[in-house]
Amino acid sequence: QVQLVESGGGLVQAGGSLRLSCTATGRTFGTYAMGWFRQAPGKEREFVARVNGIAISTAYTDSVKGRFTISRDNAKNTLYLQMNSLKPEDTAVYYCAASKRVLATSRSADFDSWGPGTQVTVSS
Repeated sequence: QVQLVESGGGLVQAGGSLRLSCTATGRTFGTYAMGWFRQAPGKEREFVARVNGIAISTAYTDSVKGRFTISRDNAKNTLYLQMNSLKPEDTAVYYCAASKRVLATSRSADFDSWGPGTQVTVSS
């Protein structure tokens, strides 16, 4: 099991930027897929982005393509989510997730460890 802690959330105006970080401990970080999910009030948790372990391939949900960038620093055991051009509909609790798999899809079932989440609020 890996322990995950997110940081970097907050309140930002529409059009602004935030960078989320997720620090991992307890398992070799670099080999496995990592992802970001989010859950808005009254909605189900949804996939945002993921980066696979080998080859560092990435994937994004359509609503954030071109605005969000997922990246990882294996030397620091840290996952990032750079969020630009934020919109009110991006408001949610954002969760970092780790997989036991090198290659993961956008399904939450592919991820076995989750952080407690960090709140992102975008005002209009």
